[in-house]
Amino acid sequence: MSTPIPARMRGLNRAEICDQNFIEFVRDWRGEVHAAGPDQPIVPGSALSTTDFDELLKSQFISRHLDLMARVLRVQNKVFYTIGSSGHEGNAMVARATRHTDPAFLHYRSGGFMAERFRKLPDMDPVMDSALSFAASKDDPASGGRHKVWGSKPLWVLPQTSTIASHLPKALGTAVAIEQAKRIGHVLPIPADSIAICSFGDASSNHATAQTAFNTAAWTAYQQLPAPVLFVCEDNGIGISVKTPRDWVRANFEGRRDLDYFAADGLDLATGYADVQRAVEHCRSTRRPTFLHLRTTRIMGHAGTDFEIEWRSIEELVAVEATDPLLKTADIALRAGLYTPGSLLALYEDTRRRCFAAAEDADRRPRLTDLAEVMAPLAPYSPAEVQAEAARTDYAEARLKVFGGADKLPELQAPRHLAIQINQALHDLMAKYPESLLFGEDVAQKGGVYTVTKGLFKAFSGKRVFNTLLDETMILGLAQGFANMGMLPLPEIQYLAYFHNACDQIRGEAASLQFFSNDQYRNPMVMRIASLGYQRGFGGHFHNDNSITALRDIPGLVVACPSRGDDAALMLRTLMALAKVDGRVCAFLEPIALYMNKDLYAPGDGGWLTSYPAPGQTIALGEGRVYAPEDGGAGDDLVVFTFGNAVPMCLRAQRAWAASHGWSTRVIDLRWLQPLNEAFIAEQCRGAKRILVVDEGRRSAGVGEGIITAIVEAGFGATPLKRVVGADTFTPLAGAALLVLPGDAEIIAAGNSLA
Repeated sequence: MSTPIPARMRGLNRAEICDQNFIEFVRDWRGEVHAAGPDQPIVPGSALSTTDFDELLKSQFISRHLDLMARVLRVQNKVFYTIGSSGHEGNAMVARATRHTDPAFLHYRSGGFMAERFRKLPDMDPVMDSALSFAASKDDPASGGRHKVWGSKPLWVLPQTSTIASHLPKALGTAVAIEQAKRIGHVLPIPADSIAICSFGDASSNHATAQTAFNTAAWTAYQQLPAPVLFVCEDNGIGISVKTPRDWVRANFEGRRDLDYFAADGLDLATGYADVQRAVEHCRSTRRPTFLHLRTTRIMGHAGTDFEIEWRSIEELVAVEATDPLLKTADIALRAGLYTPGSLLALYEDTRRRCFAAAEDADRRPRLTDLAEVMAPLAPYSPAEVQAEAARTDYAEARLKVFGGADKLPELQAPRHLAIQINQALHDLMAKYPESLLFGEDVAQKGGVYTVTKGLFKAFSGKRVFNTLLDETMILGLAQGFANMGMLPLPEIQYLAYFHNACDQIRGEAASLQFFSNDQYRNPMVMRIASLGYQRGFGGHFHNDNSITALRDIPGLVVACPSRGDDAALMLRTLMALAKVDGRVCAFLEPIALYMNKDLYAPGDGGWLTSYPAPGQTIALGEGRVYAPEDGGAGDDLVVFTFGNAVPMCLRAQRAWAASHGWSTRVIDLRWLQPLNEAFIAEQCRGAKRILVVDEGRRSAGVGEGIITAIVEAGFGATPLKRVVGADTFTPLAGAALLVLPGDAEIIAAGNSLA
């Protein structure tokens, strides 16, 4: 017959019950004391000394009382986050066994880890710093009040938000980057034997983004390449309300080749610490990906709004709460004679007072109240410094070596097409930036599916130009890791349609890091993507994707799209300078159909060949190209806004309108699609009698909508206006593809309709 559950333990507020359980357990403790001496094992045979144990205990108390404080003060609107760490306090052992210079990408239940890592540096206060984050205070040293994150610049904890498992690829990328830096002679910001730490829950381990990181870690180790990442799976057996099958994590990971498995009891400091240490030391010494399966529990629900009593039986709740790791910690402390029940409760209550006092103090601090202040770290831009960096030419000797002599410098060669000039620009920029790396699918020996990266592998070796496995998520995870370690990555996504497989690595991770770290951390990159439609002979949707909506919707991301070779080279210089100076994340869309295009008006005219711009020439972010009318007029009869593949089409239409209507027409190649230069658009609209917007993307949510919005909001909505745009459909194969995309005839007809 089961023991009846007291009425007190049937209450709705499980946080209050867990708190009271601890107090009563310690108050009523009657165990036998076997005093452990100073710096002796806390229990016989333990790897943990009394000093180590005592500090871990205090870190656990801090974590617990931050949780309890959040539950109480959230209803008073003084704190704004209640996903707690209760039951996971054993992750403090991972912090103690590692260094503060081991980059950490943490699970949101990492209060114990953070409280312990704060001990690594003097004069740091885990209670106050955490309270400021809970309160969304401007003084929060992690995010400046933008989000409740576990993060710290001096402690090398890169702040994470709540996208499930999305931090695993960049954690592995950082581990790979630690080793890659040594190969290219790059000076690391951390010790060379550092490891990357990445924690997550048992439910998250099933996520596709987690699986790609595990697979790539094993793929790397299988080739005997170092990847010193410590994956810490904090297994509490449940994801919100979905239970993990019993023993699933062990069964799934213990036998995996090239992902070395260790298990530790996170509910028992005395026995668990040695296993945690073994996993950490293995990872550090072997430089192999290591999986630490840390047993935890979850008490007090998923968050403050999760009333488990409504969907779990009281018997189950009471059984789970009996596994509270603080009960075990208290029992060990009391048996070892470190504390009496009275002194342990005094420490517990003193920690409570510290956390509440810090929270009340944080509540009195200022919060973000101004939009400009909120957005300040999102997309920093230092135009003078960026232009100076783009114009920098102090690498002449490296250029000569890369291009093979002064007579072979690209600016001295005949005009060439887009693909060649991008290739020349990449050679140029990799000579300029020795910390740069170019990688992706088929980019090395093959030189890319369109030969755009041809010769780079030979010029810079496999240390700086290399193929990855076929996984866009991991390509972008690697890019973030290299950037975290101070390198300048140039990842290639083979086709625009493939970007969508990995979009969250930019949206949820790379582009958000500066925002959520208050610009303390940056992961600059220039992501090259073969893009857009009109490709002949090799088509279908996945090789002719014309939608860039997902890119334009990412806050802080710079999106650039050249239409000709000289522009491409100049824009790449600017993007690399933006990444270098301001830490920006950039996307460079290369129109596939224009890669090899040489002619403009007629076959053989060479009208789309351009000369390579010499070093020192630059263009600014947002600077468009204006094609004036051939007759030398003002171009006010019709102003055409466009980009990419449509630029040469609009130039042909410009001639047609001059012949049929006598119009003096300006064609504007915007070149920069995000952010749109609204001031430039408005300036070009002044005096225009007619306006045409040509957008090769889809009708819904495309660039054209942004251009028209800029026109109307600038006060030019009364000007006769027309839009030519692709259809809201996927791109079919062969000639049918041209039915869904704007062509010369459609553009000319749209202009004629404005006559």
